[in-house]
Amino acid sequence: MKLTIPLAASVEKPDFTLYEKQFKALADQKRLHLLAILCQQGASCVCDLTDILNLTQSKLSYHLKILLDADIITKEKRGTWNYYSINSDVINHLLSEELCCLLRPAE
Repeated sequence: MKLTIPLAASVEKPDFTLYEKQFKALADQKRLHLLAILCQQGASCVCDLTDILNLTQSKLSYHLKILLDADIITKEKRGTWNYYSINSDVINHLLSEELCCLLRPAE
C-alpha cells in the first residue's frame, strides 16, 4: 500500500486533515506508550495491555479507539478477543522523508 501526501486543493493549500487527526492521536503520552509496547510485543489483546499499562479496560479502549480512528493501529478478531497491532504503512509514512521534506523550512 503506497501512501501519498494528500495535496488535494493545490500545492499552496494542501489538505492536511488526515495528518491533523493522526498527529492529534499521537499527542498523548499514554498512546505513545501503548504504541511503544505494540512495537516491542507485536499484536496484543486488551487483557494483556491493561496490566502492562496499568489502565482500566474502559480507559484503554478509549485510547485504542482514537488510534484506530486515525488508522495508526489495526484490529484483528481472534475468537472472542481483539488483537491490536501497529499499522506499519501509516507509521512509516508519518515518519517518511517525503512528509518531512514537505514540512522542512526552505533554505
